[in-house]
Amino acid sequence: MPQFEPVPQFEKEPPGAAVVSRRQLLMGMGSGAALLGAGRLLGSRAAPRFYASSSSTSTITIGFVSPQTGDLADFATSNTFAVNQVLRAPQFAKGFRAGGKTYRANIITKDSQSDPSRASVVAKDLVLNNNADLIITSSTPETDNPVALACEELGVPCISTVVPWQAWYAGLGGDPVKPTQKFEYNVMFFFGLEGFGACFIPMWERIKTNKVVAEMFPNDADGNAFRAAWPSMMKAKGYTPVDGGAYTDLTANFTSMITDFKSHDCEIYLNVPLPPDFNTFWKQAAQQGFKPKLATVAKVLLFPADVKALGPLVNNIATDSWWSPFAPYKSSLTGATAASLAEAYQQSTGQQWTQAIGSTYAAFEVAYEAFSQVSDPHDHKEVAAKLHGLSYEGMNGKIDFASGPAPGVAIIPAAGVQWKTGKPGKFTDFPYAMFVVDNTDAPSWPLNGTLEPTNP
Repeated sequence: MPQFEPVPQFEKEPPGAAVVSRRQLLMGMGSGAALLGAGRLLGSRAAPRFYASSSSTSTITIGFVSPQTGDLADFATSNTFAVNQVLRAPQFAKGFRAGGKTYRANIITKDSQSDPSRASVVAKDLVLNNNADLIITSSTPETDNPVALACEELGVPCISTVVPWQAWYAGLGGDPVKPTQKFEYNVMFFFGLEGFGACFIPMWERIKTNKVVAEMFPNDADGNAFRAAWPSMMKAKGYTPVDGGAYTDLTANFTSMITDFKSHDCEIYLNVPLPPDFNTFWKQAAQQGFKPKLATVAKVLLFPADVKALGPLVNNIATDSWWSPFAPYKSSLTGATAASLAEAYQQSTGQQWTQAIGSTYAAFEVAYEAFSQVSDPHDHKEVAAKLHGLSYEGMNGKIDFASGPAPGVAIIPAAGVQWKTGKPGKFTDFPYAMFVVDNTDAPSWPLNGTLEPTNP
């Protein structure tokens, strides 16, 4: 069976460095000393470029924008590893075949710095200065939306992921209630508010509560999308929402919100904050005695780095998982499994697996599928049209951009997971590990944990 292999990890380059090819890097790693110095070899001045080797002088340039630094940086910790694994796949290592020609793959990564304005700037830079043929962007509306808007404006194909589809669609100017508008150059794959409902509500139903739900929704793209959609979903199932108010991101004191939740005796907790805001809220909630029976969180506690900041307070908090080593997914490029990808990541980095690996890898699978099926990969309209009709199965399961719920939107399932004290096992032997406790929305995922109250 094909397997992913551990790869050396290189430092991310800040803006301005000289271009170093992947081949040059690998040639310089013949000894342990060279391996230890590999990060320095990249220099210290620019966003990294990664080249797949090819004898052809023709090049396909793919830009990749994600929040490598700032409040959303946990989403991007595995990006370098994922890109390196993509480049090792034969389709990238040997070059794309499109229209009877071979094209070298040139991947340029840019850091949004978790800043929407910065995301827009670097996306335009990729198009105007690097002649990007396609841009991939990942991780929350703060990154994906400004990049997608820039690509639509400049007429360059764009693949977005790890963003609720309603927040992405509305950010481009569409109406999620009547999603008929097609954006010519943009597609995305993830799930939406109904996907969060299909993931969270089945877990709520299994814990005995008074069905009163505390909502921590900020005044931002994600928060406003949740505020618009969740009340109707909850009321349809007999739950009573209590909105804590449209607070400003990076609020320092949540006492009034916590007091409101306690006064309404909220026994379920739901949120979609920036990671530092949840850390602040949850610590203050513990200090002030707000202990909901079940906490289901979105946008936070998706990655191990988030967990370390809370320590024991993270136990039995539930969230969504769109990829894991337990998912029965395989690479469309090599046939290697999700488990193999996660294992290679852990061996390469010494760090716990993170679910962002799968979505990043899958985005490049999508790019390859589109480029390999067109007559001219530099024809932006042709590539964009191919993306809109694309359907394939790979590292994030089946992705079908023509299946709705809006033009260019592909839905993937989400499993319900809880963070629990780790136990012996290849992917669970850590202080806290993510266990699959509900597969209502992802029935192909095996369960490996038991749903328990966050606070008994």
